[in-house]
Amino acid sequence: MSNLTPINLEQLKVSCEDCKLRELCFPQGMSTDDMQLLDKIVVQRQPLHKNESLYHDGDDAQAIYAVRSGSVKTSAESFNGDEQIVGFHLPGEIIGLDGFRDGHHSCTAVALETSSICAIPMEQLEELCKSMPGLQKQMRRVMGKEISAEHAMLLMLGKMSAEERLATFLLSFSQRMEERHWKHNEFVLSMPRQDVANYLGLAVETVSRLFAHYQNAGIIEVDRRRIGILDVMRLRRMAGTVHAEKIAHAK
Repeated sequence: MSNLTPINLEQLKVSCEDCKLRELCFPQGMSTDDMQLLDKIVVQRQPLHKNESLYHDGDDAQAIYAVRSGSVKTSAESFNGDEQIVGFHLPGEIIGLDGFRDGHHSCTAVALETSSICAIPMEQLEELCKSMPGLQKQMRRVMGKEISAEHAMLLMLGKMSAEERLATFLLSFSQRMEERHWKHNEFVLSMPRQDVANYLGLAVETVSRLFAHYQNAGIIEVDRRRIGILDVMRLRRMAGTVHAEKIAHAK
């Protein structure tokens, strides 16, 4: 049984047409008429609580999802059965696109904190795309960003040192905060150190040591999960300007 619960159309207009995250999500660049058609198929789940799953690897893909608030991590199972985190998703970002491949999800999505999610049923979305060039354009944009993010991730894991990986991760997070008009030089990481280390392909001890090193050098200020960037230029030099820009713009 589906756990997608329809909500009132007027509520959707507030959360979609007038949403502050509109420029980051599906509605970016869509006409008012197209927006109203999209509003009619959007449904809303009950809020996810911390560590609650949105979907699991192998589940039937019913919808794609936009994060409205909170944050979600996606992970896949490695060849040896271990969890490999493949992404951290913030408000305004789309997840679940992996389900388009064969109708099943190839990763698991779990809330890092209490999160609200908009769901767009795949079958209805595909029908709308046939008659709405604007929506087709948005689908291409969203999928293009997903591919760019995957390429940037491969670049980071394959070519960067541990120091470059963490510096790039922090710069990418800062860039994403700025895109949402939030503080880009002071933010809270919703994920634990273990998840950061897993995502970056590093040992937890290495990540903790690098955080301490950055703080001792006066580059960042760390208070548990709160990060303050004190010297962004030095952080960029540590990441490598080209690498950092590629990762940031892929998000």
